Amino acid sequence: MLKVTNLTYSYGRRRVLKDISFQVSKGELCALFGPNGTGKTTLFKCCLKFLVPDTGSVRINGKDIRRLKPKQMARLVAYVPQAHHCAFPFTVSQMVLMGRTPHLNRFFTPGAEDRKLADHAMETLGISRLSDIAFNRLSGGQQQMVLIARAIAQQTGLIFLDEPAAALDFKNQIRLWQTLQTIAEQGTAILACTHDPNHVSWFCRSTVVLDRSGLLAKGPPGQVMTQDMMDHIYGDTCRVKELNGLKIMVPGTVDTQTTNVVAFPGNRKGIHHK
Repeated sequence: MLKVTNLTYSYGRRRVLKDISFQVSKGELCALFGPNGTGKTTLFKCCLKFLVPDTGSVRINGKDIRRLKPKQMARLVAYVPQAHHCAFPFTVSQMVLMGRTPHLNRFFTPGAEDRKLADHAMETLGISRLSDIAFNRLSGGQQQMVLIARAIAQQTGLIFLDEPAAALDFKNQIRLWQTLQTIAEQGTAILACTHDPNHVSWFCRSTVVLDRSGLLAKGPPGQVMTQDMMDHIYGDTCRVKELNGLKIMVPGTVDTQTTNVVAFPGNRKGIHHK
């Protein structure tokens, strides 16, 4: 669904991305991972035509995005930014229904099927109870869930998520990533930017890792998220442990010899904690 080839981008004389190449397939939940300042958000913007790269190409579902009009792009890809400020008191249901805009007729009138898809998206994320509340009255975490529901309602083959769990509490972080797994398993390609290595390890099928030199690694998290990788990115600050087949990143001072195994609700594996 997404193919990035030799992508390079500079802000003036400062090169942010250099020869980045990777792809995300249909039904794949892929993490975009790396420290701050390595160009993850810039990469998103290049893939979405918000920025024009210096060199390289981006193809979505086989189509070169340079030849696509905005409405064509909106039918192929949905985007959830880190934050969204809405000055008008649209309700949650209205915000989610906006995801159907690329598919509406020339009068922009949503039909019964559009409303059904919006309702289903809210149910998927467990936010139906918020449907009549003004979006700008919600907490940051609730707003993020609404924006993700809007992306789901858009019914595209590819979704970009920029730090989707950053504003959520732990329970909703886990629930969100499980939901993303389910959406991917149904055939949607998802590229999700995250700073949490455990989310990459626990939930994603593949990962693309950036550092300040460019593309550092790509592949399944089990092969990519190694101790050498974490040391390269963060120095001697964490340890990569494998407990019952699940990799977990812990601070270097944590003694994992005294950990216990507990059930991880709704996931296929277990999480270990003190």
